[in-house]
Amino acid sequence: MINGIINIYKEKGYTSHDVVARLRGICKQKKIGHTGTLDPDAQGVLPVCFGSATRLCEMLTEKEKEYIATMQLGLTTDTQDSSGIVLERRDVAVSEIEIRNVIAGFCGIQKQIPPMYSAIKVNGKKLYELARAGIEIERVPREITIHKIEILSVEQCEIKMKVSCSKGTYIRTLCHDIGQALGCGAIMTELCRTRSGQFGLEEALLLSQIEQFVQEGTIDQHCITTEEVFALLSPVYMKEEFNRLLHNGNKFQALCIQGESESDDLQEVRAYDSLGNFWGIYQYCELSDCYKPVKMFPQS
Repeated sequence: MINGIINIYKEKGYTSHDVVARLRGICKQKKIGHTGTLDPDAQGVLPVCFGSATRLCEMLTEKEKEYIATMQLGLTTDTQDSSGIVLERRDVAVSEIEIRNVIAGFCGIQKQIPPMYSAIKVNGKKLYELARAGIEIERVPREITIHKIEILSVEQCEIKMKVSCSKGTYIRTLCHDIGQALGCGAIMTELCRTRSGQFGLEEALLLSQIEQFVQEGTIDQHCITTEEVFALLSPVYMKEEFNRLLHNGNKFQALCIQGESESDDLQEVRAYDSLGNFWGIYQYCELSDCYKPVKMFPQS
């Protein structure tokens, strides 16, 4: 059984759930989960958690994302991308300077209205199910953060840009909103996720490669352990008499820790028992002067 995270390159034509289903078949393992949905027409980085690492899915989904997107000015569709029905065509009469100024204004914290063609549930129904039935409902704007937008090229009506953003950001909606601000409309035509947290495009593996590694028996060599995901956090080791606190997922005080840490930053730590076994992530609570569990990874 595989326990860890594999950086998958999701190809066009697959949903994120399709990728998980394929991996279950390839790896002969049920306990698998992905860390952030990509549309079928999008491609790129999709970290997938296996076995005990599925406890990490929610934490990894929260990480900052980076995309390279291409958008076309002068069009509006019902899906906000090139897969939808064209609702409007407009002439494009904006300069490159205007385009750059408008796009720069989208950086920072803002409210974004999720698209109707999305998997968000409202009253138990996914929005895209309502959209396919011809029903459009009011959506609650969600707070997102666009950390950075780098314009890579502007050629006639086509703009290519690199976007660094928070979780929950819809890049096709960003393209749509930019088009509205420019007064000519816009749709997303291409999308590639180049980074999700610490996972980058250059290390991502195709499903065909995963199949080959499984057949060769070398798949574990391409798997990142839960411990490695938190490599930047300072490690702390329990004194032997306090191992039970860690093993039971209880809080503990600093006096339970062996020796002195190599780092002064102990707000969030990797916690090990006295034998050096990794058990979980803990966060220091100043109010109660103790470390409290954030996420536990008990040893089998």
